[in-house]
Amino acid sequence: MAVVTLDTQPAARKPRGAIAEFVVQQPLGAVSFVIIVVMMFAGIFSPLVAPYDPLAIDFASILAAPSWEHWCGTDAYGRDICSRLIYGSRTALVIGFTSSFVGSTIGAVLGVASAYFGGRIDNIIQRVMDILLAFPLIVLALVVVAALRRFVIGGVDVNLIFAIAIPIIPRVARVVRAAALSVRVMPYVDAARAAGYSNGRIIFRHMAPNVVAPYLIMLTAFIAQAILAEASLSFLGLGVAEPTAAWGLMLSGNAADFYREAPWMILFPGAAISLAVFAFNLFGDSLRDFLDPRFKV
Repeated sequence: MAVVTLDTQPAARKPRGAIAEFVVQQPLGAVSFVIIVVMMFAGIFSPLVAPYDPLAIDFASILAAPSWEHWCGTDAYGRDICSRLIYGSRTALVIGFTSSFVGSTIGAVLGVASAYFGGRIDNIIQRVMDILLAFPLIVLALVVVAALRRFVIGGVDVNLIFAIAIPIIPRVARVVRAAALSVRVMPYVDAARAAGYSNGRIIFRHMAPNVVAPYLIMLTAFIAQAILAEASLSFLGLGVAEPTAAWGLMLSGNAADFYREAPWMILFPGAAISLAVFAFNLFGDSLRDFLDPRFKV
């Protein structure tokens, strides 16, 4: 007589993709990512999304309040604030991402090299990082941008990007160095040395890929800092120049003069800066929690 056995083992769960896993584990991070994607879409397709030309002056609509015609009102020159906000997202993302990428990449390379070589090279690199860390990010950016002349390529001030990137370098270098120190003592690094591989090959082929997680976390987090720094420098007149649409530039000048008669000139650019910084900070924290195995139980 045949014996029928029932399989009481639960069916194995179908593995989810990394994106689906991130959405399930970090719902707030997913919301912040959607905000970032919307900002990127608005910046890339600004000519299609913006209802008006951000540079068009309309003296008949000076200081117009928010309405169906001008959703966010107009400024002292009759320019549509909503259109300038949309075009300003392009400026914020280009300068913010480029500054964070340059600063984080240089900092990661210096951090890995410092951990790998050790000794005198490590001591020299870390003392230079200590000097840079002695200055707050915005103060050091102010010094650099004031010392360098404006050098514009494609409507973007390259020196402004480097001014924001330089303060990011030591902060990323410290974090990446700490992660690379644990990688340096791994057996495969010793095996690569014994095989006669060059220092550059060992650093970029064997050590750098193992510090990608902290690098990505710092890169994402410092985009928010770079956007805030660019807005601060533009507000002080050391960043993006008129008539370029930039959030920090929209808060300076006439916006401060007409804050009683036209509070929307300050309200909407300030909300855009706050939302962008909040989204990138929240996404960076969520990415850290998702990639760090200590947070997975």
